[in-house]
Amino acid sequence: MEPQDTQILIVDDAREIREPLGQYFRKQGFRVQLAANAMDARRMLDEANIGMVVLDVMMPGEDGLSLCRWLVEHGGPPVILLTGMAEDTDRIVGLELGADDYVTKPFNPRELLARVRAVLRRVPSSAPAVSNGTRRFGGWLHDPVAKTLRHADGRTAELTSGENRLLSVLLDNPRVVISRARLLDLTAGRDAKVYDRAIDNTVSRLRRKIEADPTAPGLIVTEWGGGYMLAVEVEDA
Repeated sequence: MEPQDTQILIVDDAREIREPLGQYFRKQGFRVQLAANAMDARRMLDEANIGMVVLDVMMPGEDGLSLCRWLVEHGGPPVILLTGMAEDTDRIVGLELGADDYVTKPFNPRELLARVRAVLRRVPSSAPAVSNGTRRFGGWLHDPVAKTLRHADGRTAELTSGENRLLSVLLDNPRVVISRARLLDLTAGRDAKVYDRAIDNTVSRLRRKIEADPTAPGLIVTEWGGGYMLAVEVEDA
Protein backbone atom coordinates (compact mmCIF):
# COMPACT_ATOMS: atom_id res chain seq x y z
CA MET A 1 0.00 0.00 0.00
CA GLU A 2 1.59 3.27 -1.14
CA PRO A 3 1.36 6.47 0.94
CA GLN A 4 -0.57 8.32 -1.76
CA ASP A 5 -3.21 5.59 -1.63
CA THR A 6 -3.60 5.82 2.14
CA GLN A 7 -5.71 8.16 4.22
CA ILE A 8 -4.58 8.47 7.82
CA LEU A 9 -6.88 9.45 10.65
CA ILE A 10 -5.02 11.15 13.51
CA VAL A 11 -7.06 11.15 16.73
CA ASP A 12 -5.69 13.30 19.55
CA ASP A 13 -7.38 15.82 21.80
CA ALA A 14 -4.19 17.94 21.92
CA ARG A 15 -4.28 20.40 18.99
CA GLU A 16 -0.55 21.09 19.39
CA ILE A 17 0.10 17.42 18.56
CA ARG A 18 -2.75 16.70 16.15
CA GLU A 19 -2.30 19.56 13.71
CA PRO A 20 1.52 19.47 13.30
CA LEU A 21 1.31 15.70 12.76
CA GLY A 22 -1.32 16.23 10.10
CA GLN A 23 0.91 18.74 8.30
CA TYR A 24 3.92 16.43 8.56
CA PHE A 25 2.12 13.41 7.09
CA ARG A 26 0.62 15.48 4.27
CA LYS A 27 4.15 16.56 3.32
CA GLN A 28 5.07 12.85 3.20
CA GLY A 29 2.39 12.18 0.59
CA PHE A 30 -0.45 10.94 2.81
CA ARG A 31 -4.02 12.15 2.84
CA VAL A 32 -4.95 13.07 6.42
CA GLN A 33 -8.07 13.48 8.52
CA LEU A 34 -7.92 14.95 12.03
CA ALA A 35 -10.20 14.18 14.97
CA ALA A 36 -10.14 15.68 18.46
CA ASN A 37 -12.10 12.87 20.11
CA ALA A 38 -13.52 9.39 19.59
CA MET A 39 -16.93 10.69 18.54
CA ASP A 40 -15.46 12.71 15.67
CA ALA A 41 -13.24 9.75 14.78
CA ARG A 42 -16.20 7.37 14.47
CA ARG A 43 -17.99 9.82 12.18
CA MET A 44 -14.93 10.16 9.94
CA LEU A 45 -14.48 6.41 9.82
CA ASP A 46 -18.04 6.13 8.53
CA GLU A 47 -17.64 8.89 5.96
CA ALA A 48 -14.09 8.38 4.62
CA ASN A 49 -11.95 5.49 3.40
CA ILE A 50 -9.46 5.44 6.28
CA GLY A 51 -6.44 3.18 5.83
CA MET A 52 -4.65 3.81 9.14
CA VAL A 53 -5.56 5.26 12.55
CA VAL A 54 -3.00 7.00 14.76
CA LEU A 55 -4.77 7.06 18.09
CA ASP A 56 -4.00 8.80 21.36
CA VAL A 57 -4.83 6.63 24.38
CA MET A 58 -5.56 9.36 26.94
CA MET A 59 -8.52 11.44 25.75
CA PRO A 60 -11.53 12.92 27.55
CA GLY A 61 -14.77 11.06 27.04
CA GLU A 62 -14.27 7.76 25.25
CA ASP A 63 -10.57 6.92 25.50
CA GLY A 64 -8.31 5.50 22.82
CA LEU A 65 -8.35 1.95 24.17
CA SER A 66 -12.13 1.81 23.90
CA LEU A 67 -12.01 3.10 20.32
CA CYS A 68 -9.20 0.65 19.51
CA ARG A 69 -11.32 -2.24 20.79
CA TRP A 70 -14.24 -1.12 18.64
CA LEU A 71 -12.03 -0.84 15.54
CA VAL A 72 -10.58 -4.32 16.01
CA GLU A 73 -13.97 -5.92 16.70
CA HIS A 74 -15.43 -4.35 13.55
CA GLY A 75 -12.52 -5.21 11.26
CA GLY A 76 -11.37 -1.60 11.02
CA PRO A 77 -8.06 -0.25 9.69
CA PRO A 78 -4.75 -0.86 11.49
CA VAL A 79 -4.10 1.17 14.64
CA ILE A 80 -0.95 2.73 16.07
CA LEU A 81 -1.37 3.97 19.63
CA LEU A 82 0.20 7.09 21.09
CA THR A 83 0.89 6.40 24.76
CA GLY A 84 2.52 8.17 27.70
CA MET A 85 6.11 7.28 28.50
CA ALA A 86 5.16 5.72 31.85
CA GLU A 87 1.92 4.06 30.77
CA ASP A 88 3.13 0.46 30.39
CA THR A 89 -0.33 -0.89 31.19
CA ASP A 90 -1.92 1.09 28.35
CA ARG A 91 0.61 -0.25 25.88
CA ILE A 92 0.12 -3.84 26.99
CA VAL A 93 -3.68 -3.58 27.00
CA GLY A 94 -3.65 -1.87 23.62
CA LEU A 95 -1.58 -4.63 22.05
CA GLU A 96 -3.79 -7.30 23.62
CA LEU A 97 -6.83 -5.54 22.17
CA GLY A 98 -5.28 -5.79 18.72
CA ALA A 99 -3.40 -2.53 18.11
CA ASP A 100 -0.72 -3.00 15.48
CA ASP A 101 1.97 -0.93 17.17
CA TYR A 102 2.56 1.95 19.59
CA VAL A 103 4.77 5.02 19.96
CA THR A 104 5.47 6.65 23.31
CA LYS A 105 5.22 10.39 23.87
CA PRO A 106 7.24 12.50 23.36
CA PHE A 107 8.24 11.07 19.98
CA ASN A 108 10.00 12.12 16.80
CA PRO A 109 7.53 12.34 13.88
CA ARG A 110 10.05 10.45 11.75
CA GLU A 111 9.78 7.48 14.14
CA LEU A 112 5.99 7.52 13.85
CA LEU A 113 6.28 7.76 10.06
CA ALA A 114 8.56 4.70 10.04
CA ARG A 115 6.08 2.75 12.20
CA VAL A 116 3.17 3.75 9.96
CA ARG A 117 5.00 2.65 6.82
CA ALA A 118 6.04 -0.64 8.45
CA VAL A 119 2.46 -1.45 9.42
CA LEU A 120 1.11 -0.49 5.99
CA ARG A 121 3.61 -2.80 4.32
CA ARG A 122 2.02 -5.64 6.24
CA VAL A 123 -1.57 -4.77 5.32
CA PRO A 124 -3.00 -6.70 2.35
CA SER A 125 -4.90 -4.90 -0.38
CA SER A 126 -7.80 -7.21 0.43
CA ALA A 127 -8.37 -9.78 3.13
CA PRO A 128 -7.80 -13.40 2.09
CA ALA A 129 -10.85 -15.58 1.78
CA VAL A 130 -11.75 -17.95 4.58
CA SER A 131 -13.52 -21.29 4.40
CA ASN A 132 -17.30 -20.98 4.20
CA GLY A 133 -18.06 -24.33 5.81
CA THR A 134 -19.04 -24.78 9.45
CA ARG A 135 -16.80 -27.15 11.39
CA ARG A 136 -16.64 -28.77 14.83
CA PHE A 137 -13.58 -28.95 17.05
CA GLY A 138 -13.11 -29.46 20.77
CA GLY A 139 -16.82 -29.08 21.52
CA TRP A 140 -17.13 -25.87 19.47
CA LEU A 141 -19.01 -25.21 16.23
CA HIS A 142 -17.34 -22.55 14.06
CA ASP A 143 -19.38 -20.55 11.55
CA PRO A 144 -16.84 -18.54 9.52
CA VAL A 145 -19.47 -16.58 7.61
CA ALA A 146 -21.21 -15.30 10.75
CA LYS A 147 -17.84 -15.13 12.60
CA THR A 148 -19.32 -16.98 15.56
CA LEU A 149 -18.59 -19.94 17.79
CA ARG A 150 -21.15 -22.07 19.64
CA HIS A 151 -20.18 -24.65 22.24
CA ALA A 152 -22.07 -27.87 22.94
CA ASP A 153 -22.83 -26.55 26.45
CA GLY A 154 -24.57 -23.46 25.05
CA ARG A 155 -21.78 -20.91 25.31
CA THR A 156 -21.31 -18.57 22.34
CA ALA A 157 -18.56 -16.23 21.21
CA GLU A 158 -18.21 -13.63 18.49
CA LEU A 159 -14.93 -13.37 16.56
CA THR A 160 -13.14 -10.40 15.05
CA SER A 161 -12.16 -10.68 11.39
CA GLY A 162 -8.56 -11.44 12.37
CA GLU A 163 -9.57 -14.11 14.90
CA ASN A 164 -11.93 -15.66 12.37
CA ARG A 165 -9.24 -15.93 9.69
CA LEU A 166 -6.67 -17.31 12.14
CA LEU A 167 -9.06 -19.96 13.45
CA SER A 168 -10.03 -20.93 9.89
CA VAL A 169 -6.36 -21.50 9.01
CA LEU A 170 -5.84 -23.62 12.11
CA LEU A 171 -8.98 -25.63 11.33
CA ASP A 172 -7.67 -26.20 7.80
CA ASN A 173 -4.49 -27.68 9.29
CA PRO A 174 -5.34 -29.65 12.48
CA ARG A 175 -2.39 -31.13 14.39
CA VAL A 176 0.06 -29.30 12.12
CA VAL A 177 2.55 -26.81 13.56
CA ILE A 178 2.32 -23.53 11.62
CA SER A 179 5.03 -20.93 12.07
CA ARG A 180 4.16 -17.34 12.95
CA ALA A 181 5.52 -16.17 9.60
CA ARG A 182 3.31 -18.65 7.75
CA LEU A 183 0.28 -17.68 9.82
CA LEU A 184 0.89 -14.05 8.92
CA ASP A 185 1.01 -14.95 5.26
CA LEU A 186 -2.12 -17.12 5.41
CA THR A 187 -4.23 -14.80 7.55
CA ALA A 188 -3.26 -11.36 6.31
CA GLY A 189 -1.37 -11.77 3.06
CA ARG A 190 1.42 -9.65 4.48
CA ASP A 191 4.93 -9.47 3.13
CA ALA A 192 7.92 -11.43 4.44
CA LYS A 193 8.50 -9.11 7.39
CA VAL A 194 7.60 -11.24 10.39
CA TYR A 195 5.43 -9.49 12.94
CA ASP A 196 5.24 -12.10 15.68
CA ARG A 197 3.39 -9.89 18.13
CA ALA A 198 0.37 -9.51 15.83
CA ILE A 199 -0.13 -13.27 15.66
CA ASP A 200 0.61 -13.75 19.35
CA ASN A 201 -1.98 -11.12 20.29
CA THR A 202 -4.64 -12.70 18.08
CA VAL A 203 -3.92 -16.17 19.49
CA SER A 204 -4.14 -14.76 23.02
CA ARG A 205 -7.55 -13.19 22.37
CA LEU A 206 -8.82 -16.33 20.66
CA ARG A 207 -7.69 -18.51 23.56
CA ARG A 208 -9.62 -16.37 26.02
CA LYS A 209 -12.75 -17.12 24.02
CA ILE A 210 -12.38 -20.86 23.46
CA GLU A 211 -10.05 -22.37 26.06
CA ALA A 212 -11.30 -23.74 29.40
CA ASP A 213 -8.10 -22.32 30.90
CA PRO A 214 -6.31 -19.81 28.63
CA THR A 215 -3.19 -20.06 30.80
CA ALA A 216 -2.94 -23.79 30.06
CA PRO A 217 -4.36 -24.07 26.54
CA GLY A 218 -5.40 -27.44 25.21
CA LEU A 219 -6.89 -26.43 21.86
CA ILE A 220 -4.38 -23.95 20.40
CA VAL A 221 -0.99 -24.99 21.70
CA THR A 222 2.34 -23.21 21.39
CA GLU A 223 5.27 -25.01 19.87
CA TRP A 224 8.28 -23.13 21.16
CA GLY A 225 10.52 -22.03 18.32
CA GLY A 226 7.94 -23.25 15.85
CA GLY A 227 4.57 -21.57 16.04
CA TYR A 228 1.07 -22.72 16.90
CA MET A 229 -0.97 -25.87 16.39
CA LEU A 230 -4.63 -26.83 16.72
CA ALA A 231 -4.28 -29.92 18.93
CA VAL A 232 -7.72 -31.51 18.33
CA GLU A 233 -9.54 -33.21 15.48
CA VAL A 234 -11.78 -31.22 13.12
CA GLU A 235 -15.06 -32.41 11.60
CA ASP A 236 -17.21 -30.84 8.91
CA ALA A 237 -20.61 -29.89 10.30
